[in-house]
Amino acid sequence: MKKYILSAVVVLTATIFTACNDSLDTDPRVTELTAATFPGKPADVEALNAATYSIMNTLGGGDQSGILNNPFYWWSLMSDDCYGSGGLQDNVAKSLHHFTTASANQYEQDFILLYGGISRANNQIETIDNVDWTNNTVQRNQLLGEGYFMRGLYYMWLSQLYGDVPLITSTVITDDMQQQVSAEEFIYPQIISDFVSAKNLMKPERANGSGHADKFAAEAFIARAWMFWAGFYKKVGELATGDATIELVEQEGCPGGTLAKADVIAALKDIVNNGGYKLCPDYRSLWQYSNSLLWDEAHDGKGHSYDFIADMDRSNCFDMPGMGNGNTEEIFQIQFMNASKWAIGGTYNNPRMYSNYLSCFWGLRNGATNDNGKRDKTYPFNQGWGQGTPSRNLWDDWTAAETAGSYTDIRKLGSLIDLDNELASYTYEKDDCEESGYAVKKYADVNLDACAADNDSWWSKTEGYSSSSLDNKQQGDHFEDFYLMRYADVLLMLTEVTGDAQYMNQVQKRAGVPQTPYSLKNVQNERRWEFALEGLRFNDMRRWSGIDSGESSYAAKALQAQSGKVITVRGKKNSMNMAHMTCSWAKRYAATNGFLPKPQAQITLMNGKMEQNPGWDLADQETQYKVLY
Repeated sequence: MKKYILSAVVVLTATIFTACNDSLDTDPRVTELTAATFPGKPADVEALNAATYSIMNTLGGGDQSGILNNPFYWWSLMSDDCYGSGGLQDNVAKSLHHFTTASANQYEQDFILLYGGISRANNQIETIDNVDWTNNTVQRNQLLGEGYFMRGLYYMWLSQLYGDVPLITSTVITDDMQQQVSAEEFIYPQIISDFVSAKNLMKPERANGSGHADKFAAEAFIARAWMFWAGFYKKVGELATGDATIELVEQEGCPGGTLAKADVIAALKDIVNNGGYKLCPDYRSLWQYSNSLLWDEAHDGKGHSYDFIADMDRSNCFDMPGMGNGNTEEIFQIQFMNASKWAIGGTYNNPRMYSNYLSCFWGLRNGATNDNGKRDKTYPFNQGWGQGTPSRNLWDDWTAAETAGSYTDIRKLGSLIDLDNELASYTYEKDDCEESGYAVKKYADVNLDACAADNDSWWSKTEGYSSSSLDNKQQGDHFEDFYLMRYADVLLMLTEVTGDAQYMNQVQKRAGVPQTPYSLKNVQNERRWEFALEGLRFNDMRRWSGIDSGESSYAAKALQAQSGKVITVRGKKNSMNMAHMTCSWAKRYAATNGFLPKPQAQITLMNGKMEQNPGWDLADQETQYKVLY
């Protein structure tokens, strides 16, 4: 079996020198090192690079204030594909889903972490030539390109979460940099320029699952960033027939000039023609529930049998070569390793950061009351917090599409657990909220008959596993990569910007569904089904709506369609109808454009240079969390 428990590049390995400013809470200052002495050799820059990446781990594995920091989890909760759910006390998850807030600084953590990542990237970019790179310019340019890539990535996430924010591109923060600027006019040109610099500086070869960004990742994110900018800010409703040109920033690796749709198409086609990526032959190969150990139990006739994967070719199981972590379609991802701890730690080095904590948050609700943690109740899935359960809208809309087309889409049951039919013994907790009857199968932690305890993870049976550093297996044993860019996304983006259905048809063929001609609606549906619960849906909805599009927009109407859906609350199955917490989803989306409130503590620190986002006047009761259950 392939060894998956690896020391990833994203592990924080160095003490970092960064310059900060009292006005923006970004990254801790370290005084032992100075820019005059560090970095002094290539290995020092590699350590800076690892620290820049490590912010992704804190986002993907860190847990602060009762909520996972992963922005893609937040966007899942804010979309029409998830409810807030969880227990009665889980107010952050429900706040996100209802576009409300329980406190003025409830969403501060990602603001701080992302500026911390930007600070580290700035430092990496500025100090790279402290090192003598004679006869080693390829390594120098690769590391510089990765610094630009990560700065662009962190700024894209920051601006999509919080809108107009200060644009800080130096470790020396001037007064001008502290001023909030337009994301449309200033931040997105910098984001896309950073990705262009990365593309041109990095080696023209794949990183091959190392955890590093590469040229092809940069090209894919050029497309994702431009498509959001063009759709959301420039309101290009259908990119196959529309276009928008963005001015680039002149910097190393990016000569300035402009970028338009033709450049995006060229970047995406380069990935297709030269990247060497291919779709995994079976959609289930992407997810850990298809691991070979569980497959073996489905065929040994000794006990439990998970029928959903029984028909798979064993060579396509998650832990087989070319599948699962580091698979043939994985372009960029967050990696994890078995070094996680139960304790909640500091902002930048949370001991849970080495575990894909999404598996815990999306796991089946704990079982303290109904004993759901017992293997006979949940096999082959493990227990967890049950926050962000899939919505009935996702299941119902998907089923309607299957019925209309007379087909079965393997991705539906490949993404969702149908509790009534797959886990017949499952019962709801007495403090459950907003349960739909479905749970997340993607990223769900998996148990085995071969595991020693009811809540052990299958990872404990893999080569290279060690429990010596863990003190809570249910919290720590989650090592599935979190996908940030898959080849399927490249194919669907290509169809969306060109109108050529051949790329979308490859994705449909893999799912076993009819291959359709291009239409924007067909692309919208394919993106929803292919990337269900991967955090892309919400920003897709926003770019298909355009800024300031009101309550009749695509996003507002899709969100409002949740109203009236039957839900299970306090253990009473199908006992209530879904209703918005304060007004309506359409109204809250229209008021906020899908942005979160900027943390009040950060606004105060900025002394009037940063303003609160529209729709988040904390004196307005429609913004305030309300106990519903």
